[in-house]
Amino acid sequence: MIIHTDIVIIGGGIAALEAARNLSSRFDVHIITKADLKNSSSYKAQGGIAAVITTHDHTSLHIQDTLEAGEFHHHEENVKALIENGSSIVKELLQEGFKVDFDKDGEISLGLEGAHSKHRIVHAGGDATGKNLVNYLAGGLPPNVHIHTFEFAYELLLNSAGECCGVRVKTNEGEKSYYASYIILATGGAGALYECTSNCENSYGDGIALAYLAGAAITDMEFVQFHPSLLYVNGARGLVSEAVRGAGGRFVDQNGKPIMDGKHPLGDLAPRHITAHEMYKMRASGQETFIDISRIDHFDKKFPTIHALCHQNGVNLSNGKIPIAPGSHFLMGGVITNRYGQTSIPRLFAIGEVACTGVHGANRLASNSLLEGITFGKMMATHLLNNGNKQSNFISKNETGSSLPNNLYAKESLQEAMLNCAGIVRSNEGLQKLIQQLPSISSQKGRLQGYSKKLIELYFMNITASLIAHAAQARTESRGAHIRSDYPSKDELWQKKWIVFEQGKMNVRNDLYECNQTESYVNELF
Repeated sequence: MIIHTDIVIIGGGIAALEAARNLSSRFDVHIITKADLKNSSSYKAQGGIAAVITTHDHTSLHIQDTLEAGEFHHHEENVKALIENGSSIVKELLQEGFKVDFDKDGEISLGLEGAHSKHRIVHAGGDATGKNLVNYLAGGLPPNVHIHTFEFAYELLLNSAGECCGVRVKTNEGEKSYYASYIILATGGAGALYECTSNCENSYGDGIALAYLAGAAITDMEFVQFHPSLLYVNGARGLVSEAVRGAGGRFVDQNGKPIMDGKHPLGDLAPRHITAHEMYKMRASGQETFIDISRIDHFDKKFPTIHALCHQNGVNLSNGKIPIAPGSHFLMGGVITNRYGQTSIPRLFAIGEVACTGVHGANRLASNSLLEGITFGKMMATHLLNNGNKQSNFISKNETGSSLPNNLYAKESLQEAMLNCAGIVRSNEGLQKLIQQLPSISSQKGRLQGYSKKLIELYFMNITASLIAHAAQARTESRGAHIRSDYPSKDELWQKKWIVFEQGKMNVRNDLYECNQTESYVNELF
């Protein structure tokens, strides 16, 4: 089956939905997702939207908080665009009718989360902001936005000019090909490459693998954020939002002793890489970790999703403690794009967690992810509404068939190996062991037709894992979410350096968008 249309968006989270509803004013849009709209990190997001919407706050403070949390490994112009445009876009969202939480005085209830200097987190439904926002955006889509669920995108199509002109998918009924003027990746992150994660169980980094195999540039893959507080009952059972600590929750050990006292000036609200590392060290020493919620009045009303999650998993909250452990949560890296979503491949765009604009640095500031999806989703849509044109060249490049590597990690083995060797703390020895078992970063050219969805998905997992492991081994320092036991300090030589994968090669750039790689530095490293 072949479908010709204007725009195809791969993914169904907040970035995809915000883009689609704006693009629909001019274009026909098809959204394809490999599950349904409820199976996304956006839908599961408990945290809110970080945005400056009051006179008590200022965008300059939000920008500074973002830079400090991410260890200043940012593209600062894009950070400025995110925070300033995001402030206006969130205000527009509120004005058009998106319902958020209000306090007893009738003002918008603004929460505080880790590494924020002001109360600026907008919530909807307490700890169900993502669910409410997805339902709101999806509910307002016009008829010319077509949603196709349970379709797995496995190959981007390039035309004879090297432009992206389509995508092949697998469905329960067979295969389909979409041909469009623009293809937009909005596939989310790769948290499920690890056995302990807050992400959906099928969040494997498909979009990154798709883009990389098509020839797009990828960067910052070493920066995987681990959230310090996943509900842990015989394994990870879901997220315990940072908003719980913003409301007065505290990290404690099994004896009720505070863990973060004296560890960081912000204590329990320190940046996530700090708190996750402390939880990791505690658990590595054989001690259990908890969040003490005894100081939070009406916990069940303020955090209904988390309260229900605890109840479902048999956690008795009468003692005021939630058992937690750190787990993979967010990928700061991804497909290199500018603020309008343009990748290194013409007519291929990327938005949301699958993209890397340099706004999150080495460690994402809490609740900047929903802001990113809304803001860059709309900015990309506005750019295409003003500048987009019809594609006329659908003559695909002739690619020969390719065979998949025989030594692919099995899913569970890969997830365990990633957590052990490329998790919160890494070392050269562990990373090298992992890399030896993963596919080469050399581009795997050719067609993937003829292979099953399960096998291609496993291949994508291995490809994305390989990019993470190679980048983590290359960056011989600790910065933000990238922590090396053998290089425990930041190294000024790595300041403002981006490890970039493209066309089967790994290089280091002095700028996110630099065209000429720093070859002398690369030779010295590799």
